Amino acid sequence: MSSINGGGKTYSDSDRADTPTRKRGPKRRVSRFKGLGFLIGFLGLFFFVNWWMHSRLNHPDLGANLTDSFTNSTPSLVFKEDLRNITKVNKPTKTAFGRLLKLAAHALAEGQNKPEPKGLWEEPHALASNWKPCAEERDWEPSEGNNGYIMFTANGGLNQQRVAVCNAVAVARLLNATLVLPKFMYSSVWRDVSQFGDIYQEEHFINYLKPDIHIVKELPEELRSLDLDAIDSVITDEDIMKEARPSFYRKNILPILLRNKVLHFVGFGNRLAFDPVPFELQRLRCRCNFYALQFVPKIQKAGSVILQRIRQNSSYGGLLDSYLVGPYAQKMKGKNASKVPKYLSLHLRFEIDMVAHSLCEFGGGEEEKKELEAYRQIHFPALTVLTKSEKLPSPADLRSEGLCPLTPEEAVLMLAALGFNRKTHIFLAGAQIYGGPSRLTSLMSLYPHLVTKENLLSPSELEPFKNFSSQLAALDFIGCTASTAFAMTDSGSQLSALVSGYRMYFGGGQMPTIRPNKRRLADIFLKNSTIEWKVFEQRVRKAVRQTKRVHRRPTARSIYRHPRCKECMCLLE
Repeated sequence: MSSINGGGKTYSDSDRADTPTRKRGPKRRVSRFKGLGFLIGFLGLFFFVNWWMHSRLNHPDLGANLTDSFTNSTPSLVFKEDLRNITKVNKPTKTAFGRLLKLAAHALAEGQNKPEPKGLWEEPHALASNWKPCAEERDWEPSEGNNGYIMFTANGGLNQQRVAVCNAVAVARLLNATLVLPKFMYSSVWRDVSQFGDIYQEEHFINYLKPDIHIVKELPEELRSLDLDAIDSVITDEDIMKEARPSFYRKNILPILLRNKVLHFVGFGNRLAFDPVPFELQRLRCRCNFYALQFVPKIQKAGSVILQRIRQNSSYGGLLDSYLVGPYAQKMKGKNASKVPKYLSLHLRFEIDMVAHSLCEFGGGEEEKKELEAYRQIHFPALTVLTKSEKLPSPADLRSEGLCPLTPEEAVLMLAALGFNRKTHIFLAGAQIYGGPSRLTSLMSLYPHLVTKENLLSPSELEPFKNFSSQLAALDFIGCTASTAFAMTDSGSQLSALVSGYRMYFGGGQMPTIRPNKRRLADIFLKNSTIEWKVFEQRVRKAVRQTKRVHRRPTARSIYRHPRCKECMCLLE
């Protein structure tokens, strides 16, 4: 078991006092009973006031109980049949943070009416606002696409598919090919049959990119009957190295296209490098991500309902609403962003796939180990082989290096230390948290205004998206991207990367993102049994503040995550 899961202690053990056993007289006995009655009455009043506060703080229009929503919501991951009988960890797990959570609750109760720390909801505006979107600018002629046709089928969930689409658009332009409207691969994990047109507006996608590439909805009739496998026109991820350079495509892929006039990329994902790439080609990828991909009206409408309800039916809209929900956006009156009700969005990347792949431990003991190993055997067989053949770092070492996803308990401690008070409205992306509803007890207790899309939409409003994980993920994307502040718990998450990049591109330096330095936080959390709350606050705030610096995109890093670069954004001197 990791050391971070073993050092906690609770007040109930350390504060227990032994009762003297000497004989007492009648007067002392009456006095004792009076004191006991006063204590019982005080505790009763305390619990009543606490219950009343919880009921008042909850939004009146949220619908079903939050715990039920986590239990009954559509899972973000669907397990194979033989895993259903294995996945049973759905009960409270041991936590090393009992002491810190009590201190956090006390600090939030004391600070209920105190002002929040300065800059909590802000970016370093003076620097961030100097970057302006300019990916719409074009400096080339449209591609004729006469070298042949490119089809591609993207794998993964919504966010992996989005990246794949933008990369495929760039490859089609690079090879002077006509792009056939993208298709999405059916996954045995996600089990979502949604296609491109179920999520994004096809006509807008085709027309917006017309000055860049030629896009058609299907292959010409004379090419449909071709056996692409027989003529070696099927290209898989195994045929292309990860983040291949444009020169690779010109040398190895273009000759096949010219010979056969059609190519099919299957499982096409992160197969185009970010550097070195020609300026205009890089800009095309940004243009596709930020402008060409607009959600279909069904998703936009439901997304607008989520935004309206999380903002308590305010008549003021958010800065990014028009980009996310189009004609359903609530218009900002006088562009006064200060009047838009604030809310924090939180992407808690703690689903079973992340937890299992991390090789970390999370307080569930032997039952947890067996369950995660069973999941790895089915979904990550190569990782299972590696764990048996190689000596890998221990769970404690992984945690100390910041390689474990933050648990819900660690996430709520981070938010409390940063200074978000109990009145903060929080939109939580996703609902299939590993460990079930009990794992969210601390988060829900300290922040009673926490909601999900399942709370904000009625069953009838949610019904059209049921069993379509990618469409549900699109609603989370809208809820997170439009928020006043966005907090992630794992910077490697594709959703967090795309949301933070979108906010950076369109936010004008007014939409901060909280990116925890997990290595620094791990060192702080290791002192959970001794560290004082004030010191904990100071260290967490310093660790997070250092990640909010405004900088250019680092070389070879994703332009979707880091759009502050000359290809995507213009820096005003």
